[in-house]
Amino acid sequence: MTVDPSWLPPLGIAIPLAGACVVLALAKFVPRIVIDVLAMVTAVTAVAAMAALLAATSSGRVVAWAGGWSPQLGIVLAADPIGAGFALLACVLTACALGYTWRYFEDAEAHLHVLVLLFLAGMVGFSLTADLFDLFVFLELMSVTAYALTGHKIEEPRSVQGGFTFGVVASLGAYFSLAGIGLLYARTGKLGMPQIGAALDGHGLDPLVVAALVLVLTGLLVKAAVVPFHFWLADAHAVAPTPVCVLFSGVMAPLGLYGVLRVSTTVFGGVLPAESLHRTLLLLGIVTAVLGAVLCLMQRHLKRMLAYSTIAHLGLFLVGLATLTAGGVAGAVIYVFGHAGVKGALFLLVGVLLARKGNVDEFALHCQGRDERLTKWLLPLGALALAGLPPFGTGLGKALTEESTDSIALTALFVLVSAATGGAVLRASLRIHFGLGPQPSDTDRDTTRGEDEEPEGRFPSRLPATMVGAIIVLLSGGLLIGVVPTEALVIGANQFLDRSGLLAQVLHGAIATPLDVTATDGWTWSGAALGLLSAALAVAIGFVGVHFGLGRLRDMLKAPLHVMHRLHSGHVGDYVAWLLLGMAAVGALFVLT
Repeated sequence: MTVDPSWLPPLGIAIPLAGACVVLALAKFVPRIVIDVLAMVTAVTAVAAMAALLAATSSGRVVAWAGGWSPQLGIVLAADPIGAGFALLACVLTACALGYTWRYFEDAEAHLHVLVLLFLAGMVGFSLTADLFDLFVFLELMSVTAYALTGHKIEEPRSVQGGFTFGVVASLGAYFSLAGIGLLYARTGKLGMPQIGAALDGHGLDPLVVAALVLVLTGLLVKAAVVPFHFWLADAHAVAPTPVCVLFSGVMAPLGLYGVLRVSTTVFGGVLPAESLHRTLLLLGIVTAVLGAVLCLMQRHLKRMLAYSTIAHLGLFLVGLATLTAGGVAGAVIYVFGHAGVKGALFLLVGVLLARKGNVDEFALHCQGRDERLTKWLLPLGALALAGLPPFGTGLGKALTEESTDSIALTALFVLVSAATGGAVLRASLRIHFGLGPQPSDTDRDTTRGEDEEPEGRFPSRLPATMVGAIIVLLSGGLLIGVVPTEALVIGANQFLDRSGLLAQVLHGAIATPLDVTATDGWTWSGAALGLLSAALAVAIGFVGVHFGLGRLRDMLKAPLHVMHRLHSGHVGDYVAWLLLGMAAVGALFVLT
């Protein structure tokens, strides 16, 4: 007997919503431990449901109509292996974040768990919906809960400022997306992505459609922190609770890239030239990767360092997606999943330092981590994994994406950017845990310090098992991603890019069938060698940074670094101006290409 899997996509959204309601209803009547257990059970149940959905997509795309309405009226959820994979990733990271939170916060109230579960519902819905307006709705659900989570520590002005800045910039981007959806509805009378795509087919890329394209993508590019829409991300990570940073860097920002490619190919794929989309996304990805890597190297605030590392990797992910090929998309997705595990573990390790030492400043923590048994060894390992060390998933995704670009220059970009981000983290670990190098001078005014951070918990002796377990699960997950069979991911990427199949299944009820594609090699000798090269360069960057400092590099780049620091001012008006400039630039890129 075959079970219809169409009930699984809505279940992935309903589980965290129901769990949030139960937690909120019981918050005043039960002790903290019950709230922790309820939230964790909800997240684990969602993991099981999305794992079942991912398994079901191996037989073809899973389509579910809300309320059983017809294609002309209904709201559709369409799960392919890539979308289901992102939904599963969101559930796994949420479970790890809640497990870490269990003993990490001394005064966490139930509203934190409620917000995290609502955030999860938004991410799962965003991953699975094939309705453009619902994409906006789930984007807003993600965003509103993210603003509240960023400003969770309302007694700290910096936390409130970070949440406010994030809220203004992301909300403005979302409103532009809503305006673009309105233009498309006025033109086609449809809101479903396949329906709009079918209506636009054959009509050409006229000015109204170009305007709608740019407006819709603006909100998604803001969420993805693509340059020049990236300013909010480092400010938000610097003040958000550490477990929340795991979700922001691991899945929320990459979901913005997922949305960009989903909307571009499904809605506009029939009228937007593939070469135009390729060139636009490629240029945005290169600029984002380079700027993120440079700013990551220059940080001493550990959470900001990891945040700029995320921006650099988002640029690399976008370069992979810009190939618009199954190999490139599969490589980028593996890279995202491996990065989520490694970066999540690094954030949680920084959280341990914050709880134990009271700050996250690389200079102030010099020699202070010699007694840390956990972070002393796992932080350097995570740094090398971030650089692409085989056999971590970051290394496999990097290798596959490099091969898909078929460009020596882009391969060099991947090697250098990943080495720079890993080297920056390794440099900090060598100073903090091994006391290498002289005491850093504290004279640079163009760098944000991390000495004024308030500890989110205090563990003077042994760390709780839940915290250690979350770190081990994430780092192990980043490693296991590197040994998964790549054939399934390539098939999933083909389904994701199969626009005609999606339109046929959603609009005409065609039967879902698994695609037959040529298997793609996983690890190759060249991919492994480039991963080892990136790791070796990261070690070199780390040791050079420790023993010789970055003084000479700062002197050489003093003027541009000062300009970049001034641009990242923290003033919301400046960030809004850059958002508007970025939107105009994206429009110009599409027109020129």
